[in-house]
Amino acid sequence: MSKPHIVGIGGTTRAGSSTEKALRFALNACEDEGATTICLAAGVLSALPHYAPEKPERVEEAQVLINELRRADGIILASPGYHGTVSGLVKNALDYTEDMRDDDPPYFANRPVGCIATGAGWQGVVMTLDTLRSIVHALRGWPTPMGAAINSTQKVFGDDDGVVDERVRFQLETLAKEVLQFVRWRAG
Repeated sequence: MSKPHIVGIGGTTRAGSSTEKALRFALNACEDEGATTICLAAGVLSALPHYAPEKPERVEEAQVLINELRRADGIILASPGYHGTVSGLVKNALDYTEDMRDDDPPYFANRPVGCIATGAGWQGVVMTLDTLRSIVHALRGWPTPMGAAINSTQKVFGDDDGVVDERVRFQLETLAKEVLQFVRWRAG
């Protein structure tokens, strides 16, 4: 198998948010395991107009999003917990996967998807993680057994954006390894 390609989607409108840091850490862990990656975060997601299925024209950022997802062997989604669910920014990006409904295979079918949720408190983070996993199921993807729930009120990232909390490091590294294990098993 050639190098697996993993697509990361997530973050907030604020570049360098804890959500984006967690996503980038997981993608770096995938690269350490031999994958190529791309991170579609604030810059791309913020430029996406509201998804409108009746309007087939797509801005360049939407074309990049869909083209990268079509070539992805695995996916990592990361969302902040906004009022107990995924952010509108992330949900809008995921709505664009409707453009993949007639693909063979459609949506996220036959692909592993790691899910990361961040937020200020456990309740919203866990609810957001559950929502991400439900969305992955709806898109016919395979959520990894490990999902990362990160309470950003605790010291998680150092000054260099590295993960300083060993529990969070374990979650993100395990999630990345599970995405790649599934990709390699499927390519088997």
